[in-house]
Amino acid sequence: MKITHALGCALFTVIFFTSGCINKTEKDNSKTKEIVKIENIEKTHSQSQATPPLIIYKTKADYYYNVPVTLSCDKQRIIGYPHPSDLNIGGKFVYPTRLTGGYLLDNRGISKDVAFLEYTYEEYSKLEKIPNPDDLFWKILDKDPLIGFCICGSRLEYDGNIKTLNTIIMNGFEDCDCN
Repeated sequence: MKITHALGCALFTVIFFTSGCINKTEKDNSKTKEIVKIENIEKTHSQSQATPPLIIYKTKADYYYNVPVTLSCDKQRIIGYPHPSDLNIGGKFVYPTRLTGGYLLDNRGISKDVAFLEYTYEEYSKLEKIPNPDDLFWKILDKDPLIGFCICGSRLEYDGNIKTLNTIIMNGFEDCDCN
């Protein structure tokens, strides 16, 4: 039940934050209208949009213990961040899984617009109240931490075999959608 809940939360987070950005354009009578354009709807994989993606990523620095947040496309505000209790499931922190070559398997539901906070999972999980995103913004270590981000099928199809993921990396992410 807890795994299903965790996958459901991760699925919602990933779909919501990777569906695209909002472009503000078009003026009418001195009032700005927001035109919502969803980008990146079409995927190269045949999996359903309703399944959480299997994300393999690499960062410029070691942010393994740091809390991920989602930034707006212009990187000027935080649009998604976890509740302090979301980082600890079943008594264990939901760290990424280390893979070959410094790559990581996402276990939190990050997007390509990820940033990492100064807070470690342990520090953040001890916060007594939900942080304000404006306050968290000043705790960002790097607004552009990724040097690699690949979607390699569906998380539901992953059988837990780290060797398989390492082979995907060593083969140059053939069959993956890398940005």
